[in-house]
Amino acid sequence: MSEPVIPSLYLIDGNSYIYRAFYAIRGLSTSTGMPTNAIYGFTNMILKILREKTPDYFAVVFDAPGPTKRHEAYEQYKAHRPGMPDELKQQVPVIKEIINALRIQTIEKPGYEADDILGAIAKEAEAEGVDVYIVTGDKDMCQVVSPKIKLYDTMKEKVTEEKDVTGRFGVKPSQFPEIIALMGDASDNIPGAPGIGEKTAVRLLKEFGNLDNLLKNYKDIKNARAKKAVSENMDNIKLSLELATIHLDMPLDISAKELKQGEPDWTKLLEYFRKFEFSSLIKLIPDRETPALEKTEYITILDKNALNKALSSITNEITIDTETTSESPMNAGLVGISFSVEPGKAYYVPVSHSYPGVPEQLPKDYVLEQMKGILEDPGISKTGHNIKYDFIVLKNEGINLNGIAFDTMLASYLLNPNKTNHNLTDAAMDYLGIKKLSFNDVMGKGKKDFSEVSIEDAAKYSGEDSAVTLKLKKYLEPAIEKENLSKLFHEIEVPLIEVLADMEMAGVKIDLSLMESFSEQMAKELASIEQRIYFLAGDEFNINSPKQLQEILFEKIGLKPARKTKTGYSTDIDVLEQLALEHELPEEIIEYRTLAKLKNTYVDALPKLVHPGTGRLHTSFNQTITATGRLSSSAPNLQNIPVRGEWGKRIREAFIAENGNLLLSSDYSQIELRILAHLSEDEKLMEIFEKDGDIHTGTASELFGVPAAEVTAEMRRSAKTVNFGVIYGISPYGLSRQLGISPEEARYYIETYFARHSGVRKYIDTLIEEATGTGCVSTIFERKRPIPELKSTNKNIRQLGERLATNSPIQGSAADIIKVSMINIRKRLEKENLKSKMLLQVHDELLFEIPEKEKDAIEQLVREEMENAVQLRVPLKADTGIGKNWAEAH
Repeated sequence: MSEPVIPSLYLIDGNSYIYRAFYAIRGLSTSTGMPTNAIYGFTNMILKILREKTPDYFAVVFDAPGPTKRHEAYEQYKAHRPGMPDELKQQVPVIKEIINALRIQTIEKPGYEADDILGAIAKEAEAEGVDVYIVTGDKDMCQVVSPKIKLYDTMKEKVTEEKDVTGRFGVKPSQFPEIIALMGDASDNIPGAPGIGEKTAVRLLKEFGNLDNLLKNYKDIKNARAKKAVSENMDNIKLSLELATIHLDMPLDISAKELKQGEPDWTKLLEYFRKFEFSSLIKLIPDRETPALEKTEYITILDKNALNKALSSITNEITIDTETTSESPMNAGLVGISFSVEPGKAYYVPVSHSYPGVPEQLPKDYVLEQMKGILEDPGISKTGHNIKYDFIVLKNEGINLNGIAFDTMLASYLLNPNKTNHNLTDAAMDYLGIKKLSFNDVMGKGKKDFSEVSIEDAAKYSGEDSAVTLKLKKYLEPAIEKENLSKLFHEIEVPLIEVLADMEMAGVKIDLSLMESFSEQMAKELASIEQRIYFLAGDEFNINSPKQLQEILFEKIGLKPARKTKTGYSTDIDVLEQLALEHELPEEIIEYRTLAKLKNTYVDALPKLVHPGTGRLHTSFNQTITATGRLSSSAPNLQNIPVRGEWGKRIREAFIAENGNLLLSSDYSQIELRILAHLSEDEKLMEIFEKDGDIHTGTASELFGVPAAEVTAEMRRSAKTVNFGVIYGISPYGLSRQLGISPEEARYYIETYFARHSGVRKYIDTLIEEATGTGCVSTIFERKRPIPELKSTNKNIRQLGERLATNSPIQGSAADIIKVSMINIRKRLEKENLKSKMLLQVHDELLFEIPEKEKDAIEQLVREEMENAVQLRVPLKADTGIGKNWAEAH
């Protein structure tokens, strides 16, 4: 006979876990600013228990509002505890709603704490033969542990049994309150007997058997200090025992067997998870419970007649998606193409699937030849999700994808720039409530790439991509218009797609032999720094080990630690810079880390990423990553190569032009300060730029009270930090750290700046006030960025919001302006049949590769387009340079 299955009851200490979730996950909120860290952490924990433990009975127990019987016994009980933070308080009702949707009962009883309810229900369930797990991190619950009752800490994945309590405290679980009675508990404000700690309490209880016997025979206590503590605190000890003891006999309005776990209301949970942007939790909802795309016909095209028939239906617009062998478009081989023209129908044309038993497919060249006319027709509008990828894939197959009109990924980004992910799966769920097939669903395990996916599965997956994209377009297009984003979307972001695609395909050449030489030089330099570090430390150690470095700096050398982390004292760059003022070693560590990072990230890594077919580096430019509208670069990131420092400049020497060509760099001069002058209409700022003056020298003259001619290089550097600090809403403390001066002196600089530039002060104050009311800020081109932090009840987060509100319109406008210039430059290059190519964008800088004979024409063209991209109240200025390599050009 098989063993009978013993039912299980899981009881969650609600208040304890809500607090733990709140403090374990910091800074999580929706794009509208609603804090969700506690909601997410708590919900995730419950779902994990349901998934992994499958409890028969389940309840979440909360403290009821108001005083308890313990408060009646001792007014100071828990009196020192601060109130619940406002950001947590607003999450509690939502957590209770989600618990209800999970079909889990919540229990609270006036006058009693959650501990009492947990203990009483656990004991009742134990009597009925149920295995009980109390989910808590509260050690007070140790007293109810028994053979049938265990504690479960989900965060530590730890189960506490009877033997664990006895092993840890040296007494039976039921005697745990006696330990607290003697030693007290600062967290609950239980007094105990001052002077008696845990070890003494345990020793006394072992010696006398129990607390009652100890109090009756306290005169027999051998240790004079302990005897005095007990004799002088008899009343406190008895009171503390009462406070620490869980009321297992409290009246219950519900029995354990009434806590049956029901089937969750997945539809309701899906609503909550969408509302609070929990995309990872949406994936945990059973497929049957999430809405799919309305009935759609997925048509696989395997013969010429079917292809011709499908293509004949395309007249005005088409939604397209390519399936390939790689996420990198420059390395991707075309496997198939899907397209959709009308709702409810999508086509998939496989061309390169390869697996045993694969059906015969139309030749790739034939399919592309038949589709070329449609794909290259600018009169047929094209929609895609991240259509830049498809553009590059098709371009490499000899097709120019013309007529790009809509990108649903870009539309999603403009509507919600604070969201970190705009992939099709998330967008389908966020906007349409549709759970679509994921890439992992169709890939499964063991397949090297998409060519090994069955054509049947690929047709449904890729066809769904096209069908969902079409549906998304119909949803997002009016949303873009409603939010007044159409001009930004159609005149900047969409035209930029082809500009970026061309840049990615062009790539940039690097001098491999020079990089190899750099690597050897850096290795020698690192070895030399290593020896200096060992000499200064007086010992050899692993420089890359934070733990060993902590021991050297703070224990052996005796430097004062600045900040503690989970793994010890921090040794990050900020800490090392402060410690470097006291000792040479931290400065050497900084130099070692800086050089090692440059070597590993660029000098050694970039040569391995050179494309074997083109012999060039091809980065990807991302339009949907930053909240401000700036472009980012990845795979590899070519925007983060340091400008300053010897090695930063030398690495740029390795970025070269082909024989007969040159590199041209054009950089906006102080564009963010010019935008600040335009937006603030500050007279002094505008005057300096109108006269083409030196803004940093001008500010230095004001700050230090000297004529411009007497401003030193050091004064100008300080003024430059102040000028750019104002844009980022810098604090006196932040400025003092950057300049190495006192906070008082930094405050004087900031106040002096605003006294001289009252227009800037007024602009920032008005901007923050308006943004607090509307919840967002906008650029010159109406790009919007929500700033939910402004409505936070947390002062630090609110101040962060003020800094974001100050900087975002400026940084975002600069991003928009350079995008406009990139679009216009590309148009001019095509119109004038010039062979020069735009290669890279590094925020305010553009890098071109140009034939030597086009040098003068391109320099003039680029400067004209950059300086006239938009008409501001002050002139824009672009500085250009030309050379054989990037360092020379810059």
